[in-house]
Amino acid sequence: MGRPRNLKPRRRGPSRRDFLKRTGAAMLAIPLLDACGGRDDDNAGNTGNTGTGGATPSGGNQFLHGVASGDPLSDAVLLWTRVSPAGNAAVSVDYVVATDPALANVVRRGSISTDASRDYTVKVDVGGLQPGTSYYYRFSASGGQSPVGRTRTLPAGDTANLRIAVTSCASLAHGFFNAYRRVAERADLDLVVHLGDYIYEYGNGQYGSLRSYEPATEAITLADYRTRHAQYKRDADLQEVHRQHPMVAIWDDHEVANDAWAGGAQNHTEGVEGSWSARVAAALQAYYEWMPVRVVDPANLKKNNRSFALGKLADLIMLEERFNARSQQAQPTPDININTILGASTFTQTGAFADPARQMLGTEEEGWLAERLRGSGATWKLVGQGVMFAQLKARPGVLPDGGTFLNPDQWDGYQPARDRVFNILKGSAGAPAVGNVVILTGDIHSAWAADLTQDPNNGNVAQGGYNADTGAGSHGVELIATSVTSPAVDDERGAIAAAVKLVNPHVKYVELDKRGYMLLDINASRVVAEWWYVDTIAGRSANQAFGRAVQVLAGANHVSDGVQTAPRPNPPAPAP
Repeated sequence: MGRPRNLKPRRRGPSRRDFLKRTGAAMLAIPLLDACGGRDDDNAGNTGNTGTGGATPSGGNQFLHGVASGDPLSDAVLLWTRVSPAGNAAVSVDYVVATDPALANVVRRGSISTDASRDYTVKVDVGGLQPGTSYYYRFSASGGQSPVGRTRTLPAGDTANLRIAVTSCASLAHGFFNAYRRVAERADLDLVVHLGDYIYEYGNGQYGSLRSYEPATEAITLADYRTRHAQYKRDADLQEVHRQHPMVAIWDDHEVANDAWAGGAQNHTEGVEGSWSARVAAALQAYYEWMPVRVVDPANLKKNNRSFALGKLADLIMLEERFNARSQQAQPTPDININTILGASTFTQTGAFADPARQMLGTEEEGWLAERLRGSGATWKLVGQGVMFAQLKARPGVLPDGGTFLNPDQWDGYQPARDRVFNILKGSAGAPAVGNVVILTGDIHSAWAADLTQDPNNGNVAQGGYNADTGAGSHGVELIATSVTSPAVDDERGAIAAAVKLVNPHVKYVELDKRGYMLLDINASRVVAEWWYVDTIAGRSANQAFGRAVQVLAGANHVSDGVQTAPRPNPPAPAP
């Protein structure tokens, strides 16, 4: 039978949770700086679970998991719901789409059947819609009716403005999803982008303990992942963000297991937990069933990179970085140049870290990304992806070794692969440079804005370096959304953030201590990023506060100071 699933053998090598703790400690090793260390928040009080998973109710068919929409196009959108059936037979579900909240002006209607083979989930790809238009929809089945949802198609042609909320990393065990509710209340959004870790696979007490998981053990099987998705979809705040806005989502690692790569994960024990391939297949089947996401390739569910045209103003390019082609994370190598006991957990760009054969995206997706960036006619190229692209160092240094790096799971651990992306941005092989690239990132449970340069500690721009004062030598910008609930580093006084910026001059903003979301306001002249923070995740709260705004001016390719933007006037009515 193997070990009980909540008593797993300890795996070798650092995990991302270890990294979040090490970051604070490593930065505190810098002279003349002091602050508190990292925290895991695993000891918060348990307030009980949030329901009974996908249990079958008595009586008629019910819609206990809300409604959702996603992957919008200028003329189509994917609608989703899940029926909790009265019995075990197939269920016929009707849907209606209208231009008004009362569903009086119906533009599409139809029926679809669902059954246990797809866990009674429903996905309808509704076409023939008008661009840049809000629609309202509802599902019904014998004995039950869903809430009314609101969605929106993407614009086409000339587009004056876009407003997009960006979220990531929602550990249910660490708290309540107040950030989702605040996003839901913004009626003027065109889109919500979710950058991964939509669910977490852990069992009770393994990572956070404020709310209990269903199942109580770690998710491994298809039934486990379905139950976990069902629990998340019963959360009232998560339901509301899906009910009010369409979402474009990409997975990171926790949709399957922590620190995943193509052949395994830090949080997977081969044999004891079955095969990695079976676990990935189960998790991705549940993901596609329960998420409003189109299947890119039915023959390879791991291939999930896709792109969206938001009129002529922006292209949104979403990357898959975990299960299809990523090489295993290289093991840290002791760095004798960093004066800390954590030196053995860091690395320089030598040995395996300098191996060009190691992949993040894989050859096929790298080529696809190059085609999308070089072929884009949009003003802005937004790249949604999972892990931090900009360098994060504990010790400054110039190439080739680059200094001391902290996290082999992010692009720092795949520098040759990152260099190939930089070659796309700078121009190579006869192709021109690609400007106005803004990379959107999740994963790291904190808020960041950074210039993108290959050698940030080298002040000689003519030799591939970077001028931190002017932004010269930067080839794009990275904007990182903080987590919905997942913990980062305790840095209430900001001393660790200050140390990060001292060693990493390309980092222009970092907030390690707060949870929330990022708001983008985009027009032809600039992208403004705003970070909004909730006051607590220990309970439900209606409070949020503006944190900081930065902007990227068209043609500048670097971060500058920004100001808070105004909501769009006369937004479409929310779903009732």
